[in-house]
Formats: sequence, C-alpha cells, structure tokens
Amino acid sequence: MSRKVKKTGISGKAAKGKKSPPRKAPKTAGIKDTVSSHLRHSPYLADLYLRWPDVAACPPDMAEADVYAEMSQNLSADYSHDAVRKTLRIAKQKMALLCGLADIRGAWDTVRVMRCLSDFADAAVRAAADSLLKSAHDAKLIKLPRPKMPQDGSGVCVIALGKWGAHELNYSSDIDLMVLFDAARTPIKDPDAAQAFFIRFTRDLAQMIEQPTADGYVFRCDLRLRPDPGAMPLAVSIATAEMYYGSLGQNWERAAMIKARPVAGDTRLADDFTRLMSAWIWRRNLDFAAIQDIHSIKRQINAKQFRPSPRKPGDNPYLGVNVKLGHGGIREIEFYAQTQQLIFGGRDTALRTPSTLAALRILCDGEHITPQDRDALTAAYLFLRHVEHRLQMIDDRQTHSLPTHPQDFDTAAAFCGYPRSEELIADLKTHMTAVQNRYSALFRESQSLSQDGNLVFTGVEDDPETLQTLRGMGFGAPEKITAAIRGWHHGRYRAVRSERARQILTEITPHLLRTLGATPQPDEAFIRFDRFLEKLPSGIPIFSMFAHHPQLLDLTAEIMGAAPALAEWLGTHPQVLDGVISRDFFGRLPTLAWLEDELKRRLDAARDYQDTLDITRRWAREKRFHAGIHILRRLSDTLQTAAYLSDIAEASLRLLTPAVEREFSRTHGTVKGGRYLLLAMGSFAAQAMFTDSDLDLVALYDAPANASSSGEKPLAASQYYIRLTQRLISAITAPTSESVLYSVDARLRPAGNDGPLAVSVEGFLAYQTKNAWTWEHMSLLRHRIIYGDPKTSAKLTAGIARILCGSRDAQKLQADIADMQLRVRKQFGADDHPWDLKYRRGGMMDQLFMLQYLQLRHAHYAPHIVTAHTPQAIAALKKSKKLTADDAAALLQIYRATLSAQAFLRLSAALPFDPARATAGMQARLADILSACLPAPVRQTKKNAAPNFKTASKSFLKCLGESEKLCARLLSPPMATKPAKAKKH
Repeated sequence: MSRKVKKTGISGKAAKGKKSPPRKAPKTAGIKDTVSSHLRHSPYLADLYLRWPDVAACPPDMAEADVYAEMSQNLSADYSHDAVRKTLRIAKQKMALLCGLADIRGAWDTVRVMRCLSDFADAAVRAAADSLLKSAHDAKLIKLPRPKMPQDGSGVCVIALGKWGAHELNYSSDIDLMVLFDAARTPIKDPDAAQAFFIRFTRDLAQMIEQPTADGYVFRCDLRLRPDPGAMPLAVSIATAEMYYGSLGQNWERAAMIKARPVAGDTRLADDFTRLMSAWIWRRNLDFAAIQDIHSIKRQINAKQFRPSPRKPGDNPYLGVNVKLGHGGIREIEFYAQTQQLIFGGRDTALRTPSTLAALRILCDGEHITPQDRDALTAAYLFLRHVEHRLQMIDDRQTHSLPTHPQDFDTAAAFCGYPRSEELIADLKTHMTAVQNRYSALFRESQSLSQDGNLVFTGVEDDPETLQTLRGMGFGAPEKITAAIRGWHHGRYRAVRSERARQILTEITPHLLRTLGATPQPDEAFIRFDRFLEKLPSGIPIFSMFAHHPQLLDLTAEIMGAAPALAEWLGTHPQVLDGVISRDFFGRLPTLAWLEDELKRRLDAARDYQDTLDITRRWAREKRFHAGIHILRRLSDTLQTAAYLSDIAEASLRLLTPAVEREFSRTHGTVKGGRYLLLAMGSFAAQAMFTDSDLDLVALYDAPANASSSGEKPLAASQYYIRLTQRLISAITAPTSESVLYSVDARLRPAGNDGPLAVSVEGFLAYQTKNAWTWEHMSLLRHRIIYGDPKTSAKLTAGIARILCGSRDAQKLQADIADMQLRVRKQFGADDHPWDLKYRRGGMMDQLFMLQYLQLRHAHYAPHIVTAHTPQAIAALKKSKKLTADDAAALLQIYRATLSAQAFLRLSAALPFDPARATAGMQARLADILSACLPAPVRQTKKNAAPNFKTASKSFLKCLGESEKLCARLLSPPMATKPAKAKKH
C-alpha cells in the first residue's frame, strides 16, 4: 500500500471504489507455533487470532495496507452512521491483532507499533467526521461547499492531543481530542446556531468512536484537554480558545500542547490553530516567574507509587508498580523532555517536536543534556512502553501497573519475553532507577512543595496518590478538592485570572491544604476558602501575604474550619488580615481611650463625609475581627472580649456622631443651646456584646423651649433632632462599599416603634416616671450614656437613678417579671433545645430577669446595685447581702460559662447548637472553653489530657439546670417584711 493511502486512510484508489488487487497469502507454516506460547498469556489476542486468521498469516506491512484498503472500500459504499461504526470496529480488531503480532514476533519495534496505532486513530476519526458532516449536509442542517470532500470548508477542526498527537499511542490507549470551530466559516445559515451544532457533532463523533457495540469499540475518547473542561462546552470556538490560552492558559497546558496536531477537518482552521499554539507555547524569552511556575509543576509531583518498601530478602519490590505514573516511569521521562522544551524551544525551533524521543535527541544535540542522559532515557522509554504494551495486550485493558500477585507477575514477565521474572525485575530496576535519578536532578534547586505525598493538580485526571494524600490530611471528599483546585488554575475566579496569581497559589497550595486538613471540619473549611477565593477582587496581594507570612495562612485555615462568621467577613473584606501582622495583635486588648485615639488618627485622613463613613466601617470591622480571633483562640477572657466589642462600638459612635452632626448642619444649621445625647442599651450598655451584636440605642436631646435651628432650612428643635437621628442611623446602617457599620435597634425608646426617634431628656424622664411598664425599667437598668456633654449627661443620670431607685411593690414586680418570662417562653419556645443558651430555662434571659428583679426590688434601699455590668451587679448584690456568697459565686460562674460558650458558638455554629452534628474538632474546642469556666475543670483520666466533650457538656447542662432552680428560687414571691429605711440616692 502506498504511504499516501496508509496515512489518509480513505483518500487512495480504494477510496474511489476500486478494489485492491488480490494478494497471495504468504506461507504460514510455523507462525502459529511461534506465537502460540505468547498468545496463551493474552485471551484478547488469542480470540482475535482465531477470528481473523488472514491478518495473522500476512506480513505486517501488507496486512496494514489491506486493513486500510478494506476500510476505505466499505466507507465509500456506505457512510451511514451504523455502517461506519461497524466498519471502524472491525478494522480496529484487525489492527489490534496486527500490532500485537508484529510486536510479539519482533517484526515491528515499539516506535513502529505506536505509529501504526496513531495513524489508525487518525483515519478512524476522519472517517467518523466525514460520515457526520455528510449526514448533516443530506439533512440540510449545513451546506457543505464540497460534499464529496466534506471536511474542506466545514469550519470545524479536530485536534489530536497527548500521546495520540505525538504518534505515541499505546496498545489500549484512549485518544485525547479537542474540537474547534469558527462560526464565521461554518456552512451554517445562522452563525448563532454554530455552537449548538458543533457540540452535537462532537458528542456524536465521540460516541461513534467509543460506544461499545457487538463488534467492540474503536477508541475510548477523552475530551478533557480542551480549555477549562469543567466550564467550557464540548466544542470550543477558535476565538474562545485564543482568549483562554492568551490570558488563562497554564504552563502544564503549554507542555501538553507541544503534542497537539490537527488530524481532521477544515485545513484553514487547522492552520489558524497551529499558528495560535505556536505563538502561545514557544516564548523566545521566559521570565523568571514563568520558569518558577514550570519548576512548580515538578514540585507538585512527589510520586509515591514506586517507593520500594522494606521487604524480606527475595521479595519482589515491583509488584503493582505503575510503569507510567510511578517514580521512574514514563510520565517522568515525558516531563523531563517537555519542561526543557518549554524553556529552550522559544529560541531553538528544532525542539518544537511532539515526539518524546526526538526531543531527547535534540536536547542532546543542543547540549542541554548529556549523551548519557539521552541514551539512558531513550532506552528506558522504549523498555517501559514495551512492558506497557504487553500488559495491555493481555485483555485490552488500559492498565499501566504490573501485577500485584507473584504468579501473575511471572506470567507477565513471560509475555514480555523474559524466561525468568528476575530478569524483568533487573531491567525494571536498571531503567526506572536511571529515570528516577535524572528526574530528581531536574531543577535540583527546586524543593518539593509537599512533604505529605502527591499533590498533583495539573492535567484533567485525578491522581490516585493525590486523592490518598488528601484523605490522609483529613478530607472526606478529595475528588471535590481536586476539582475545585483545577478550577482555580483554570482562572474561574477573578482572583486567579492573572498568571502571577496562579503561580503564587501553586506555591502555597500544599501548606494551605495541610492547615485546612488540620481544622475541625476540613471539607467545610475548604468550601469556605473556595468561597473566599471566589469573592476576592484580586489574588496577588493576599497570596503574596500568605507566601511571606505563613502564620496568616494558618490563621485563615483555622477561621475557615472553625468560625463561619469570621470566614464570611474574611470573604467579603480580606483586608482585615492586615492587622494580624502587627506585633500586638495577639497580645493584650487595647482600652477605649486607645481605640478612640487610633480611630481619630485614621479619620484625620478622611477627604469627605463618605470617606469618614468608609474609614469608620473598615476600622470597626478590623477590630471586631480582632476580637473574634481572641475568642476563637481563647487569647483573652470572654468578659474582656465582650467589653472590647462594646468599646469598639462606643469609639465608633463617639467619633462618627460629630461628623454626622457637622454634615447635617450644612443644610439645617444648629440649635443654639441644644445638646444631643446617645444612650446605649442592652448588651451594648452592659459591655456584653458578641461579634455580630446589633446596637440598642436611644437618642435624646436637651434644648431651650421653642428653639429652632439656624441654616438654610431651619427646623424646630424636636424635628431637628428626629431628623438628625435618622441621619445618624443611616450613617451606621446604610451599606456602602465597605458594607454596614452595625445594625441598630431603636425600639427601646419611649413608646417603642410608635414613638419619635428622638425625645427630649425631660420627656424621656417623664415617660419613664409615669407611663413606662416594668419591662421598660428592666431594660433601663442596662443603660450607659456614650455621647453627650457632661452637664446634660449628669442631669440625665440623676433622673434615671431616681426612677430606678424608687419604691416598688415587690409582689407586683415579681408578677410582672414572671409574666415577661412566660411571654418570652411562648415566643421563643426553647424547651426542646437544651443548647439554646439565650432562651432556655436557666439560660441568659432567665439569669438577666432574675438579676433585674433583685436590682429593681432592692435599689430603693441600696442604690449602688444599679449597674448595667452583670458581674458588677452580682458583686454589688452580694455586698448588700441581697445574694448569698454561694449564690453569687454560682451565678457568676454560670454567667461566664454561658457567655463564653455563646460567644464561641455564634462564631462557629448555626444556632441553636446541635452537638450531634458537630465535628469532633468543634466538640473538643467547646469542651476546652466549658472546662475552663466550670466549677472544676472536667478532664479525662489521663494526666494533662484534653477536656472530654461528653463530660464537659454534661457538667455544663447540669449547671444550667442549677441556674434554673436558682433563678426560680430568687424570683419566688417575697415574704412580707418590715420596710427598711431608704438610703439617699
């Protein structure tokens, strides 16, 4: 057969319908005896041998030509899909038998076998493409310019990749292909329909080649080497490919594309693709970052599939070794050649060859490697491909691993032509060690990125050892991890669309995975980090920070694994990490005065009012994040972090409110003699805030009667301060580019939502004296003036003291509070949730109600017990003998424990907390927190062992039960007693 016919498959004389002249079969005497000893090791070949004896009896070159001639004749007669499927599958059977026998008999060397298989794949794909395009033309889906030569002008091109592209297919290989189209050239009336048509064309092409029928299959098809296969369609436009490779293409894809070549379709489109790839792959000058990234591909690969473990003398260390992926295997030889082709091929055009052996030879000619390296790697490559072929011939399985059982290994050795398996073992050792040594010396200065094992995320397939490494790190779904990381490298997020960002990310990924794997919830932690990455506007700054400050990566991983609330902050505003680098971040928490001073310095740089809002938001978020880290790592006592969070809010409002007043006065002027006050309420006043607490605020003013403001648009004093309060709440809650400062709850003002946003001091005191309900006085116990002039503040403080320290009917007070408890229980119904620490019986609300009851009941006789701060209130009640020492100690202890647990859980879990759904890591952290607050630290029997969650939680819930009893006892109806003499307020 002529070379032309063999190469094109369907373009010779036989393609025109003329039969090839009959050939006399050569004498076959002795052939069956020669191959029978080998065929007994291969059921697949033995079956083909019996099915196609004429192929076995014919010299290989002649048999190859006959297969192509018969295939061309059949395709010319009938190009229907079913006929093409049958023709190609029968031809594949014959070609598989031909290659197998030529290999066994030594008629063809390994390179010739690989070439034959690759050429047949070319012909099969061209035949399938012809059939599909002709059928589409007949159905009037497209209008081909030359129906007899359907691929010409079709606007579609099939690209061979990987081993197929390099003419290096192994015996049972799949074929890597990519389909490109150009909508402007396609013979489809509507260019907008081109993508849908060619996606269907690609799917049908793959099915025609790989779908098993009664006649078997042709080749398995792999379409995953196209640009970003997880996001791109099956067929990709040439414009999309150019955009992808120009901006997002990775160096491992550059290495893979060295082997790319067009095999079917429109020749003009094929030429465009070749020019595009040549410009992208071959850089005349690679910068340092690009070379480092090429190095990093190797540093990701720390193959463990071949690590001969200690064995007994005589044991076979090569049982189960993967000759392709293992250490010293085929992939390392290919990588050895490809990486140096990338570095030197921009200047030396001779190196731009897809052939691995040719690349090694040219690298030697250019003195990039020594002749010894060339010869050793070439010999190893040919040997390993020979072994790989024999392994796959056994039953046509795409395997690359030697048998794991000694007896099967002996059989494989015999099939490879070795009388004794020890001889195969010796050759395996010689060649794989030679590859291993040279591969290890490649980029010797580049250290391994991971000491844990394989962490390979290049390519499109999951590396088995990488999955095993990830499982060892603690991840339960490693396949999802590898898919996500490949997505990062494909630039699916804004943060990783620059080449430099992906290079740095490659470097830090092993450390990142190690730290995420050590968190209580590794898979959840990774998902949160992935979301964090998705929201980043740019990756280079923070990746560089991680690279230079590994402790930040550790902290970030800890946050992702243990604190979803902080992870959300980090995801939207990663700059909060900037403060972590400061020396005092993990030290003692600053005071209110220090916070005010720092915020003032930052606000001095504000250019305008909007800048003031944004700076305040950024600053407060950084500080709240700071507090969250102290809670997460238990760096500070919970009471200290709760007070710190209140100080952050107070400092923010103290400096933001004057800015709001100034901005408001631009339009409405000021009220002469008027004073504005802000009253903190609730947990804000009590200095018991959490990282996600809102602000309970009451706005008050003091102004002369009938006063009004100056300015272009004057307002009456009452209206002025109401509008000012609206402006202040908007300044706090309005979303800007820096999000919101806080949520605000203003319902504790007189008359609640029905009352004005700001009331006069006199009106406030009058309401609290005459109209307020008991629950409003309970709320008023937790008040603190955070903004206002000293004189007016003193006036307000004195008025509130008179109200709270007034004489009360103890029984009515007790009944009112009991009614409030009942309302709360009906509304929030926490009896079924023992870990609803706020609303359950004996929880935070019950503790608060009980304290407020004691304060209101006894304040008339002991004014010093009126304080918003819970520990101070407990101490004052104890000092006044309204609480016994034992009750005070028990109450303080359970308050600290509940506050500590609640602070951690609001960072780390969905509320109400369900311990059954918590990971072991989260349970351990919570046990540690609880044991530090409980009467005696609950520890395991072993000395210095970590707290046991089951024991600690049981003790904690028991304390809450005791708290319920204590609250019920102290809230019981008071005994009638002789009133004591009231003290002066």
